[in-house]
Amino acid sequence: MSALRRLLEYARPHRPRLAAALAAMVMYGAASAGLAALIQPIFDEVLPARQRLLPITLAILGVYVVKGLGSYLSGYLMTDVGQRVVRDLRNVLFRHILGQSAAFFSQQTTGRLMSRITNDVGQVQRAVSETIGDLTRESLSLIGFAGLLFYYDPRLAMVCLTGAPLVVYPLARLGQRVRRTTRRSQEALEQMSHVSAEAFTGHRIVKAFGAEARETAKFEQASQYFYRTNMKVTGVLSVLPPLMEFIGGLAFVAALWYGSQEIATHRLTTGAFTAFIAALFMMYGPAKKLSRVNADLQQAMAAAERIFEMLDQHSEVQDREGAVPLPPFRTAIEFRDVHFAYGDAEDATLRGISFTVEAGKTLAIVGRSGAGKTTLVNLIPRFYDVTAGEIRIDGQDVREVSLDSLRLQIGIVTQETVLFDDTIAANIAYGRPGASRAEIETSAHAAHAHEFIVQLEHGYDTPIGERGQRLSGGQRQRLAIARAILRDSPILILDEATSALDAESEMLVQDALSTLMLNRTSFVIAHRLSTVRRADAVVVVERGRIVETGTHDELLVRGGAYARLYELQLQEEPADQTADRQEARY
Repeated sequence: MSALRRLLEYARPHRPRLAAALAAMVMYGAASAGLAALIQPIFDEVLPARQRLLPITLAILGVYVVKGLGSYLSGYLMTDVGQRVVRDLRNVLFRHILGQSAAFFSQQTTGRLMSRITNDVGQVQRAVSETIGDLTRESLSLIGFAGLLFYYDPRLAMVCLTGAPLVVYPLARLGQRVRRTTRRSQEALEQMSHVSAEAFTGHRIVKAFGAEARETAKFEQASQYFYRTNMKVTGVLSVLPPLMEFIGGLAFVAALWYGSQEIATHRLTTGAFTAFIAALFMMYGPAKKLSRVNADLQQAMAAAERIFEMLDQHSEVQDREGAVPLPPFRTAIEFRDVHFAYGDAEDATLRGISFTVEAGKTLAIVGRSGAGKTTLVNLIPRFYDVTAGEIRIDGQDVREVSLDSLRLQIGIVTQETVLFDDTIAANIAYGRPGASRAEIETSAHAAHAHEFIVQLEHGYDTPIGERGQRLSGGQRQRLAIARAILRDSPILILDEATSALDAESEMLVQDALSTLMLNRTSFVIAHRLSTVRRADAVVVVERGRIVETGTHDELLVRGGAYARLYELQLQEEPADQTADRQEARY
């Protein structure tokens, strides 16, 4: 019930529509009872003596008009409220998920998150727009029919309705079972979504390794489990109609047995008894719907619980109370004894990291894979928060400033190029949506991307497909660099920004990066140590610690960890590139 209450809170802004829908439901319920009430004069007056034929027929038509109008308005208005509630809930859920930290996304799958936004919210929509409407509308109809029964013969009504409480317990038990089974069904659908999303995203690897049959088997297994859980729900729901029919049969037998005695003793007219029986039979429809309402409500509540579980997960990276905007960056960025450990890791990824980078300088961060380089730069825009220590920008702890103002001053080019299914121009302008076409083209020129863009059929208006799959790796990387250039942030993070480029593209992009890094404070992670020769300082990270600090030349002369990394790369590179590196060294 707590999930239901929370769900109904989203309907609070739409109370006028709910009130109008309730009024329409009252019309529907009153008209339904009115039809049953008109049966008595038909049998007592119209059929025996053809009395009051015109007014009663007009009354029947009028009642049907009112009932139809009430049904239409209540159904339309409740569907409208349901759609609005689901829209608001889906928007809140999407915004909440997108606002989570990087740690949250590392623990979730895309299929799972998509299932919450689409499948679970879809189940909730049925509850708000249909189930709650049916609950109210049919309950009002039952109240009207029950009032008629007691009006015609209170004792007979008591006899017929004594079995009603007996239905409540099995319905409650069945509802609990439906809720548990529905939750498993939603989890199965979530798993199916995850398997399919993973296979579609990695379709090249699937085909390259001939794993289509294996992925299909995984999907079929998830699909079979989804089928079994759905059939369990269906099995439970299928019990309800025969149960309600049996209860209705008992009520009819009791009414027939008792009513025949009442007619024989002239305490009840034939018309009144017929109207009583008609009202009793007309109660069956609403009662049957209400028996399904509980099950449908339980299904929706299982989905709502999953949604609220997600909404109750709060990001560990968020604005603190009283967070202030970060002023434009001016002097220095300082790491003070920074430690960091991932939530589920036993050992810390970073230990005692301390250094200062002055404004306009470039710091290169090098080390073997897994040393903690990317984790280190991810702490600057607060994708994660430090476990201990401080990161200060112009003397101000980044945790004390608003996230928006902090990230507004940081441009990022990552090793994994992330582009969106939109045009080239829209992707370049992603960090500055209001940028003019001239500014976009200027950034593309600086990133040496303009040359290949103008050769495309639609130029800057060319759609690039999901994740930019219609472009080569080097082209995607140059678009990402153009995006960072247009962003024009004073702080720049380059995480293996040239790793996806061939030798010719790398030369062009290195020139673009030199222009981009001019007068900016840059953090550069590079696998190729030759790309960091021009950095103002180099830090070498091993096992989460800084083991060396200095310039490129100083570290080579020192002959420590940096020199070993450099010599190792010289051995791995082709001979012509090795000669160039040796020449650059000496």
